[in-house]
Amino acid sequence: MDAAHLQAGFGVSTRLFKKAVHRNRIKRLTREAYRLQKEAVLQVLKDSDFRLSVFLLFTGRELPGYLQVEKKMQLILQRIMHIINEKAAPHS
Repeated sequence: MDAAHLQAGFGVSTRLFKKAVHRNRIKRLTREAYRLQKEAVLQVLKDSDFRLSVFLLFTGRELPGYLQVEKKMQLILQRIMHIINEKAAPHS
């Protein structure tokens, strides 16, 4: 599968998380949750012949645990797939 169908970036505010170690941990958690769940989105993109670039910005104020990040990532990716399916569906 062509990885160029989907690109993702991740960011964390320096205003909310002053320490680089905290920002890096959040980015590491979100990248891992994304990596483990992106296959479904890739398949939807391939089927609809779309390309997508996304940038996810962490807006929480507390350091999250992995399970929290994983659940939120699942919701985000489901919403993205829903939007792609709506755009790909022929209008009646």
